[in-house]
Amino acid sequence: MFPEYRDLITRLKGHDHHFTRLFDKHNELDQQIRNKEAHIEPGTQLEIEQLKKEKLALKDQIYAHLRQVSGT
Repeated sequence: MFPEYRDLITRLKGHDHHFTRLFDKHNELDQQIRNKEAHIEPGTQLEIEQLKKEKLALKDQIYAHLRQVSGT
């Protein structure tokens, strides 16, 4: 995710609690989606779609935060 910000992401994950929380929640949702799609965890298509929407919203927030911090 966002390879152009890889170094910044690494720095923020250790020092910016808000960013770390967003990043961790995004990864958590990603894993839930994979588990439900692989039928490791139960889940309806509607639940999966909702999780994907939440994940996308978090990705947008992460991107906005990265741009703000980097000044771009």
